[in-house]
Amino acid sequence: MVSSLPLSSDDDQPLLANKSALNGHNGALVNGNGHASKNHDVSMSELSDEDDMPLSQTVKSEALTPQPPRHSRKRKAVYAETSSDDDTPLASSPGKARSAAIPMPGAASATTLPASSATAKGKLAAKREDDGDYASDAPKKRATNGKAAKAPPRKKAKKEESEDASTSDDDEPLVKKRAPPRRRAAKVKSEAESSDEESTPATPQKPAKRASKKVKDEASPTLETPKPKKRAAKAKKEEENGSPAKGKGKKKEEDEEGEVFRWWEQDPNDDGSIKWQTLEHHGVFFPPPYEPLPSDIKMKYNGRDVDLPLEAEEVAGFYAALLESDHAQDATFNKNFFEDWKKVLARYPPRDGTKITEFSLCDFRPMFEHFELEKAKKKALTPAEKKELKKAKDEMEAKYTSCLLDGRKEKVGNFRVEPPGLFRGRGEHPKKGCLKFRVRPDDITLNIGKDAPTPVPNMPGKWKAIQHDQTVTWLATWTENINSNHKYVFLAAGSSLKGQSDMQKFEKARELKNHVDRIRQNYQGDLKSKVMADRQRATAMYFIDKLALRAGNEKGEDEADTVGCCSLRCEHVTLEAPNFIIFDFLGKDSIRYYNRVPVDAQVFKNIRIFKQNKDDDDNLFDRVTTSSLNKHLNQEMKGLTAKVFRTFNASITFQRLLDENTLSKKTLQEKLNAYNDANRQVAILCNHQRSVPKTHDQAMEKMREKLRGFKYDRMKLRHVLFGLDSKYKKQKKYSADESDIDDDWIVEHEEQLQAKEVEKAEKKFAKDNEKLAEEGKDALDKSVLDERLKTIKDDFKRLTKERGTGKATLKREKPVDKLEEAIDKLEEKIKAFKLQIVDRDAGKEVALGTSKINYLDPRITAAWCQMHDVPIEKIFSKTLITKFPWAMEVNPEWKF
Repeated sequence: MVSSLPLSSDDDQPLLANKSALNGHNGALVNGNGHASKNHDVSMSELSDEDDMPLSQTVKSEALTPQPPRHSRKRKAVYAETSSDDDTPLASSPGKARSAAIPMPGAASATTLPASSATAKGKLAAKREDDGDYASDAPKKRATNGKAAKAPPRKKAKKEESEDASTSDDDEPLVKKRAPPRRRAAKVKSEAESSDEESTPATPQKPAKRASKKVKDEASPTLETPKPKKRAAKAKKEEENGSPAKGKGKKKEEDEEGEVFRWWEQDPNDDGSIKWQTLEHHGVFFPPPYEPLPSDIKMKYNGRDVDLPLEAEEVAGFYAALLESDHAQDATFNKNFFEDWKKVLARYPPRDGTKITEFSLCDFRPMFEHFELEKAKKKALTPAEKKELKKAKDEMEAKYTSCLLDGRKEKVGNFRVEPPGLFRGRGEHPKKGCLKFRVRPDDITLNIGKDAPTPVPNMPGKWKAIQHDQTVTWLATWTENINSNHKYVFLAAGSSLKGQSDMQKFEKARELKNHVDRIRQNYQGDLKSKVMADRQRATAMYFIDKLALRAGNEKGEDEADTVGCCSLRCEHVTLEAPNFIIFDFLGKDSIRYYNRVPVDAQVFKNIRIFKQNKDDDDNLFDRVTTSSLNKHLNQEMKGLTAKVFRTFNASITFQRLLDENTLSKKTLQEKLNAYNDANRQVAILCNHQRSVPKTHDQAMEKMREKLRGFKYDRMKLRHVLFGLDSKYKKQKKYSADESDIDDDWIVEHEEQLQAKEVEKAEKKFAKDNEKLAEEGKDALDKSVLDERLKTIKDDFKRLTKERGTGKATLKREKPVDKLEEAIDKLEEKIKAFKLQIVDRDAGKEVALGTSKINYLDPRITAAWCQMHDVPIEKIFSKTLITKFPWAMEVNPEWKF
């Protein structure tokens, strides 16, 4: 088995490297055993990027090398209560680290809410998720005194939303599925809602037409859920009646959808106590052990081969895998790696007695070249071989992908434990390059039902502890060694528990509508308070409300220097008369936030007062902490935090922007552009930026080529039409030439078309022969392929003769009305594709997926799609539709 470098959490996104002469650096990024290193959202079908193939780490270092001191500046003490941005780890993947910065003019006025827009409250409880790394990021930290580190506290998973989730696949819309039928959303009430019904009229909602589906055999001891009998019987009857094969996939999909537990039609458990009655799962999936390199593959030190033990060789392979990435050119990364590697070498020294003391004398290129060769071999596998490997992998992981929750089969989210590797961090993280240890069973605490059997780990060892806490929703937890963060395994995004958390989060933000006017009046009054702490708190609330800033935390010396509102320093805020403030700082994930905004005169005055007699590295709000701010917000409204403000402002702004557009006579693409433009403005408000993709220019050129191809097809149809009836030449609709298509381009385009047709014919010939071989029949003679290729060649000879003549013929003749219809369809396609090009280019520096996943109430999108007859699959990927089933049945008239 060929091992590969572990796919790490989003802090580990690779960067392309420049060439270097030292240590054999010079080219492309691969993983620890020669496979391309990518983010963890890699498709399981891409076997060249197996995300869970490990390189083991048996070393349990006593302590990592202390980090060098940061630039000297005054710091406040780290407070015990941290902001909701950073305090609780989450099992899902956050967004990629990005560094682009774009101005955000006018953002201060983007979130104004009229008092008349307040509507009914929803649920009070809002579960929050963590913004941390993937739960399987690293093993628990070893205590420096030789004793085992303390187990994570027994507590409920803190209520927190995931802020900057990866967009990887979630923001790629599906276009093939049909829109779901319109259904009435179930009316959901909470105890708090009933207390305000008289003062705030609720949006009328009819009860759901269908009763919730009960799951049979809830106490089943296995993880298999039987299909509904009626649907299974219907499917069997259709098969007996000769239903077409192509319909089977659809029936299967309907079966799966029919098994979804409609928890939103029940009374969701939001009392903060018991979350489940029975819970059974198989634990987590540990990656296989490290497979050593061939005996002739050695790293070199001072020009000589070094005979490394497996433990030291594996860690060297981590670095060799990144040899041609930007990480290997980073001084901090190299320093931290070498310091940790020397600790491993001290415990497992080279067998030939080599003393490795200078990083500059290390040459990892032989290992890198071996990894490249292995990667090439994997890419060269036939589709059948790749399919077999994927099948074996899926079978090995199958039992870990689901659990039994109260007798229902639910999917598990991040069931794979991340293999060891080198921590890459986000932005300028001081610990990037440090060694992430292998997580073992004795590092992990499992949470299962009292009567559930204890899972057996798929590697030697015993679980650290087994508990039966029904008040939490995680299945497993451990502590990683880099930042001592608690990591958790949760259910998948589409599970009932996660769905309840999401709905409660958005209902909490929606409830804020009923309090926001009063809260704004209160902090406006405190802007002039004689108590400096109150004045600073009011000013911070002004920024959080108007600019959707994160609350922020004080950072330790071993953390990346990123800030939020409460941790702003004087150097981050510049005053510009008469009333402008310029913000310039690194926010979450080291993304630069730059914004020049006009503010109220009192706010401008307050900032000038707060900066008096302070140095640039002093805190601007020296009397406000994140915990004190959130405590005050909770007094204003139960459960209110700075994060709820951020969700509220994003959703209410999005709803307003969508409502401002009149789309009654617009095309589908124009509607999609309007939606994306509103999404883009919210993403800018929330500072969800990204660097321009390196392939953006290539993608844009490819789209422009495709547009020219449409125009070429239109030109050919026009020439055919003119040949049938010359009067069409005088009609303005058909008279315009394709100005961006010249003779040279036509020659190149037709050659490319011919090459594609030839390749298509050859692939079909090979596939036909494979099918015949499976059926035990004789293969097709090569003369069949030759005949097909000759036909293609003759067709393109005809096109060559037609060049420049203004005439054209079709393989099959069409009447005039059919030609007119075909030209009209191409006109619409060209118009829509031009809009797609504009939309793609406009969003090159903005990450739309993060706000769509975490900040925009999905019911806004579902209602908008129904109102404007837009298929939901054009906007939400299959992943998001699965994540938000409770939002898909909302009324078209629903408003946030």
